[in-house]
Amino acid sequence: MIKKALISVSDKTGVINFAKDLINLGVEILSTGGTAKILKEQGIKVLEVSDYTGFPEMLEGRLKTLHPKIHGGLLAKRKDPSHMQSLQQHGIDPIDLLVVNLYPFEETISKKSVTFEEAIENIDIGGPTMIRAAAKNYQDVAVVIDPNDYQSIIDELRSKGCSLSIETKLKLATKVFIHTARYDALIADYLSGISDKKDEFPKYLTIPYKHLSTLRYGENPHQKAAIYKDHTMGLSLTDAVILQGKEMSFNNYLDTHSALMLVMEFDGKACVIVKHNNPCGVAVGNTAAEAYKKAEKTDPVSAFGGVVAFNTEVDAEAAKAMSELFLEVIIAPSFTAEARHIFMLKPNVRLLELPEISSNRIITSWDMKKIIGGMLIQQWDISSEDIYSMKAVTKRQPTKDELDALSFAWKVCKHVKSNAIVYALKDRTVGIGIGQTSRVYSAKIGALNACEPLRGTVAASDGFFPFRDGIDVLHEMGVTAVIQPGGSLKDNEVIEAANEYNMAMIITGIRHFRH
Repeated sequence: MIKKALISVSDKTGVINFAKDLINLGVEILSTGGTAKILKEQGIKVLEVSDYTGFPEMLEGRLKTLHPKIHGGLLAKRKDPSHMQSLQQHGIDPIDLLVVNLYPFEETISKKSVTFEEAIENIDIGGPTMIRAAAKNYQDVAVVIDPNDYQSIIDELRSKGCSLSIETKLKLATKVFIHTARYDALIADYLSGISDKKDEFPKYLTIPYKHLSTLRYGENPHQKAAIYKDHTMGLSLTDAVILQGKEMSFNNYLDTHSALMLVMEFDGKACVIVKHNNPCGVAVGNTAAEAYKKAEKTDPVSAFGGVVAFNTEVDAEAAKAMSELFLEVIIAPSFTAEARHIFMLKPNVRLLELPEISSNRIITSWDMKKIIGGMLIQQWDISSEDIYSMKAVTKRQPTKDELDALSFAWKVCKHVKSNAIVYALKDRTVGIGIGQTSRVYSAKIGALNACEPLRGTVAASDGFFPFRDGIDVLHEMGVTAVIQPGGSLKDNEVIEAANEYNMAMIITGIRHFRH
């Protein structure tokens, strides 16, 4: 039975009504500084912890609840006579209900202007100690850390004679340890980011994620799935506002992520169309509509049911063009009112607004890939090469138009699954060869997918050409210039093949595999 409660909360949401309900149930309330003050102001009878322990709050509030009269009341086993005798001997009352939420460390470090000293002062000590103690003794003590649980707790107390079931108390205790694990991980991750060198990996990976929602299913209907949010600052797809459309699916998020990463490569107004986690059309234009029409022309068949990303506002003209095709998701920094009105006629298309989309957003945290029994982590591939500063390794140097096209193709190729060959002009893709086990196959498939003539295009390869046969195929397709990382044992043979065909070739020395 709940007779005495201790309430000490940073988040005061709902606490006044909750305390009033406890008082009406005959529960005595202990409380600390700020919480006690607001409860008293509402006419709620409380006993301050400092009065109960006979020990004042001190050290600027760092020391409040770390006292035997508090922790004895939380940790004592009610069915153990020796425990109860110890409480009686030292004048300690059992505390049956603990209501605590912790200092807002996550909110504090999320502020751009936060200082290190502010962050340190928002590391809670007494709160985690109390809730862990209460959770350990869950059979005798109920611990509430989430204001969303207040009403259900009151309802159960009213229906069960001011008692809570063991199932409820275990559920509440479980939430505590999940919460403190994440809280400590936030602190560890923050401090590691300050103390560790940027090129070093942490000995222990403590990256906390927060559950946002359970998805309808995973990659396939028989797989369960959910989405979690990384706490780190910077661009986050989870911050996108869903303006309309059906619930986002697991595959929608994967495809939108890929489209978002690619569209941020461009400074000009760009559009990216992604299907099955690969780009099937990319273009830049003077308007969003022009960029979309060029991108869609690369492979209109694959664009059906695709995901589209813009780095510029979507207006009515672009909306009209896209409304002619079935699309799953459209993400952009913003949509005009006229565009929103047009899309209302397509209620199933998901519109995502993410104002932070740009070519210079900081991407934090790690790129992580789960394997059975482990995790691979790496830096995000945000390398950006200045193609214009590079000299060709061939006899012929690329023209200005070819350089523009090579730069464009290189940015796209970085986001195509290996092995990848991208055919392009300076403002759009023309054909994309995706994920083949042979680079020659990728070159041939990219040509097969092309809906425009390839003669006069350039080509980008995400990895080196192991033999000259890839260059032979590109020549047959009408390619005039090539960009590739180089590094093959037969680079000289490949370069000579390019010279035979009067091709210009740039070797970047940087590889962009994407598995």
